Amino acid sequence: MLMTAEGAVLLLIDLQERLMPAIDDNKTVLARAVRLAEAARLLEVPVRATQQYPAGLGPTVAELAGYPQAVLAKTTFSAAGDPGFAALLPAGANEIVVAGVEAHVCVLQTVLGMLGSGHRVLVAADATGSRDLADREAALARARQAGAQIVTSEMVLFEWLRDARHPRFREVQKLLK
Repeated sequence: MLMTAEGAVLLLIDLQERLMPAIDDNKTVLARAVRLAEAARLLEVPVRATQQYPAGLGPTVAELAGYPQAVLAKTTFSAAGDPGFAALLPAGANEIVVAGVEAHVCVLQTVLGMLGSGHRVLVAADATGSRDLADREAALARARQAGAQIVTSEMVLFEWLRDARHPRFREVQKLLK
């Protein structure tokens, strides 16, 4: 089943100032998350974010701070387990594209929680990271086994567009260069 921009939400998990420097290949993870956020803006896909204990880990990184229309500050590792999570997602959201850190903790627990609630969840592997590569790989494998689809940011962009005649095609295509 192809992804669609209609009914989709981009969920950015814990891409925060004090956490990102410790993430393996953090420059790529951040660049791919920004790519997704910019495409979401161009295609009118809602963007939401979470912040794990912002008093300690800081706010969302500057490169992404302007994209989310709503942010959930949390202490639970699973955002889906936070009392404010239901209000974070827009009404009618049926497809959640996830990017963030750390893959094996907050991303995985949130993905598992959303799957348990019946959401279609897609994890953008290239926009997801952990401090240790082995933790990231194990998290992606476990998410896949639980029913999440593992995709890349480029897959998301082209499936959201569907057609080279899409009015925003050239703008979105520029994000790939």
